[in-house]
Amino acid sequence: MKLKGLSAVVTGGGSGLGEATASALTEQGVKVALLDLNEAAANDVAGRIGAVAVKCNVSSAESVEAALAAAEEHNGAARICVNCAGIADAGRIVGRNGPLPLEAFDKVIQVNLVGSFNVMRLVAARMTELDPLDEVGERGMIINTASVAAFEGQVGQAAYSASKGGIAALTLPAAREFAQFGVRVCTIAPGVMDTPMVGGMTEEVRDSLAASVPFPKRLGTAEEYASLALHLLQNQFMNGEVVRMDGAIRMQPR
Repeated sequence: MKLKGLSAVVTGGGSGLGEATASALTEQGVKVALLDLNEAAANDVAGRIGAVAVKCNVSSAESVEAALAAAEEHNGAARICVNCAGIADAGRIVGRNGPLPLEAFDKVIQVNLVGSFNVMRLVAARMTELDPLDEVGERGMIINTASVAAFEGQVGQAAYSASKGGIAALTLPAAREFAQFGVRVCTIAPGVMDTPMVGGMTEEVRDSLAASVPFPKRLGTAEEYASLALHLLQNQFMNGEVVRMDGAIRMQPR
């Protein structure tokens, strides 16, 4: 896919992986709309990279409908969607205070899994009606974000792992369904990344996490995620894949 001049929506674009991806896309000449619940953060990023910010709750059908309509009015129909919005709330299934509250599990599932599906279904409905971009018939691409926790969830990550496992499992059926319309679907499964999600950890914990990566022995960067997203977009034969980006890490139980 040739990116220059296309329109994109990036969820969670106000920070971390979403911010880096949005920045990389604008550098390629893509018109980007940042969809984020944190409107102030999205506006700040949008001002710096030349994008448009739209407040959006990805787990709400009405909110996403309105956000996509606003993005399309400003930038035109989206050919690219990168879903980076997510939360990483932790908790044991049965902890010291008893079983994990059901609402705590549901919150993570609603934001991460339902939110990604919600945006994907609404974006895809628009993409499938667009004219093809080339003689092959490609119309657009959707990139979702899972995690290595989808495959090696640690103790305390039940909700997060379940949500990311669901995203990984969605990849192939979505790619197969949208293939007839020329819309590709891939998922990136990052390892331990140096993003705001781990920003609150102590330096000791961060160093320990970095040391657990076989090579290179450091945390991954948002810019590396963005670079992979660009490659997936530009490599037309990448479709239906869950791509790990983790420095060969395999998470231990704790």
